[in-house]
Amino acid sequence: MSADAGRLTGAAQEPLAVVEGERTLGARLVSFVSGGLVRVFLIVVGLFWLVPTIGLLLSSLRPPEEMSASGWWEVFSKPSQLTFDSYDKLLGNGDITDSLLNTVLITVPATLLVVIIGALAGYAFAWMEFPGRDWWFLGVVGLLVVPVQVALIPIAELFGNIGIFGSLIGVVLFHVGFGLPFAVFLLRNFFAEIPRELLEAARLDGAGELRLFFRVVMPLGGPAVAALGIFQFLWVWNDMLVALIFTDADSQPITVALQTQVRQFGSNVDVLAPGAFISMVIPLVVFFAFQRQFVSGVMAGAVK
Repeated sequence: MSADAGRLTGAAQEPLAVVEGERTLGARLVSFVSGGLVRVFLIVVGLFWLVPTIGLLLSSLRPPEEMSASGWWEVFSKPSQLTFDSYDKLLGNGDITDSLLNTVLITVPATLLVVIIGALAGYAFAWMEFPGRDWWFLGVVGLLVVPVQVALIPIAELFGNIGIFGSLIGVVLFHVGFGLPFAVFLLRNFFAEIPRELLEAARLDGAGELRLFFRVVMPLGGPAVAALGIFQFLWVWNDMLVALIFTDADSQPITVALQTQVRQFGSNVDVLAPGAFISMVIPLVVFFAFQRQFVSGVMAGAVK
């Protein structure tokens, strides 16, 4: 009886295993099709997103007369049009090269100062006790809603009175001032999620506040700091409104220099196209170089 029961049990389990195997295969096929379609969709979206950049690159490599006569896609049928003459002319333009250097001198200090000061202030608001801490933080959050346009004229008058209007220092200070509220808000909320036990263990080992900040908090907050740095870099590099108001001919960045190079009917496309591509490609390189840290910073705190 036991042997017969075992055979019956095995016979009953065998179709179930087959059905389970078929379901598993079907689930795998559905998963494969879904994943493939998603990949194809993302590739198509990525290609559409890169079309303007590719078009600008190919336009910058064409002679001015060809750019005026036809579209950039003509390169695929006439690759002999490609030339670096426009870039040679651009690098020989002192206004463009000086403005590109000014852009670096504005963007790098404005990014580093916002990251450093924002990280220190975020740590203080998250883990240090001082009178009125919560009220001060609410004041910082309130500054997030202040539009840049409201402060342009008052700060321009202030910078004029202290003698830094039209200089690189004035532009850097403006970007730092308007970048810090978001930096403090972002990093304070991220630092507040660090386990208290970890900080207390470091304090028991004799770590002071500075050592605790640099040895424990900053390594853990690396993704958020990297995301903030990328955001700030892109904002400052692509800015034109603030630079147009607070700079002069000697301190203007690449965005303002390209705008001043526009002649009647935009006939100097041989300078604008390569200049615009250089202005665009540097932020793209920075973003793709730190995209892993950027994604980690954006997703930080989403899953506990």
